[in-house]
Amino acid sequence: MAAGQGGAQSDLQQQQQKTIADFDVQKKPKRNKFAFACAILASMTSILLGYDIGVMSGAAIFIQKDLKISDVQVEVLVGTLNIYSLVGSAAAGRTSDWIGRRYTIVLAGAIFFAGALLMGFSTNYAFLMVGRFVAGIGVGYALMIAPVYTAEVSPASSRGFLTSFPEVFINGGILLGYVSNYAFSKLSLHLGWRMMLGVGALPSVLLAVMVLAMPESPRWLVMQGRLGDAKKVLDKTSDSKEEALLRLADIKEAAGIPMECTDDVVSIKKHGRRGEGVWKELLVRPTAAVRHILIAGVGIHFFQQASGIDAVVLYSPRIFEKAGITSSNEKLLATIAVGFVKTIFILVATFLIDRIGRRPLLLSSVAGMVISLATLGLSLTVIDHSEKKLTWAVGLAITTVMSYVAFFSIGMGPITWVYSSEIFPLKLRAQGTSMGVAVNRLTSGVISTTFISLYKAITIGGAFFLFAGVASVAWVFFYTCLPETRGRTLEDMEVLFGNFHWLRDSKAAKRRAAANESNGRDAAASGTSNVQLGRVTNGNE
Repeated sequence: MAAGQGGAQSDLQQQQQKTIADFDVQKKPKRNKFAFACAILASMTSILLGYDIGVMSGAAIFIQKDLKISDVQVEVLVGTLNIYSLVGSAAAGRTSDWIGRRYTIVLAGAIFFAGALLMGFSTNYAFLMVGRFVAGIGVGYALMIAPVYTAEVSPASSRGFLTSFPEVFINGGILLGYVSNYAFSKLSLHLGWRMMLGVGALPSVLLAVMVLAMPESPRWLVMQGRLGDAKKVLDKTSDSKEEALLRLADIKEAAGIPMECTDDVVSIKKHGRRGEGVWKELLVRPTAAVRHILIAGVGIHFFQQASGIDAVVLYSPRIFEKAGITSSNEKLLATIAVGFVKTIFILVATFLIDRIGRRPLLLSSVAGMVISLATLGLSLTVIDHSEKKLTWAVGLAITTVMSYVAFFSIGMGPITWVYSSEIFPLKLRAQGTSMGVAVNRLTSGVISTTFISLYKAITIGGAFFLFAGVASVAWVFFYTCLPETRGRTLEDMEVLFGNFHWLRDSKAAKRRAAANESNGRDAAASGTSNVQLGRVTNGNE
């Protein structure tokens, strides 16, 4: 009798434990280490652009002194790399569909290597501009292909985290460029700026070699009919075998391959491989969803640059000079501080994108940018109209430069690349992303090649008031046109676009999620209470 009662008590305890466990919050799956490594390697290509932007901000000071060039020539030298990169970004979409994502990354590194060497050995302004052109093509390739490859190889659970890596490495490259400015500024005027620019050739070789260890994108493999190879990559880059099969099925459906087809290699029609008709679907006769996607993808790239980030990053020594810092050493040190803040906050952003979501982070970021730009414009205007040095205004100007890059890096910077690389349908992804990057580089080129002329025409404070106005328009655009994409598979994106029901639906979904969470807590509390009562009763018996 006692033994039977003991067995019943044991069964009841097991049932109670199981009941309690049922109410535990489900743990998130661990980050896929293989996908993480692939994203790191691919995204490191973006360090090339970051280094060039950072190093040119300081090198331009010494180039102007050494080559005796005008402010207009400095603007052209600094800003045209972004316009030259249009060639690379425009060609990268077709190239990556032809030779694959991985070899396109290698090509980007090789082209930048040649450009860095040409800049490092430049003997005059014309020679230097040739080097900038070659390096710009390499930058365009890298900018387009790194986020595309990373988005295609990442599982949905961590896609935002992994796809933000290109922006992380751009910021890391900017910081390295600033440090390089400070380190080589101690050399002779003739040698210093050439070392700053030429050293950029070294990482491009290492990156090109390391990228060869990466697998090819599973989506590109499917587009080539290599289903067996694609499945192997998906098995390694997914959180589970079930997810790998689901991802493969979604990609096959998007590529027009029958679900029942399980061969390792299948035949794909030429137009699917060569991308014929893609531009027609994208620009000439787009569906409502594709038109919305295109507007969102191109718009986010435009506003990222039109809000003035490259003006701040490329011309920060001049901004600090206008704020009252006259020593070259102090200007370079303040610029390093900008790079440090930018890098720290981009790292914070990578951990928030998949937790908070794209929209809340982006809208908060842009709101902070508007306030920072307006305050920076105000402080610089006060300094400009004051006959004596105002310490509080100088401190406010430096602080708002830091807050601006911090707000940019925590949202607008990384989300632009994450969002634009994940919303386009598979067939249109390479060309659609390359269009976004082309607009990004063109806008950046216009801002960076006209900033000195702009602030001379409307004052430096007026220039930042203008950027604040653009950022305000950007906030309205993002609020009305960009749906949340967190947790969606790449093949499931198209259903979010084409109408504005998503705004209403997302609010309703939030209310449902809050209600479910509240009900879950109540049920858990009730379940725990019942278990405790059961224990007391059992003990009394």
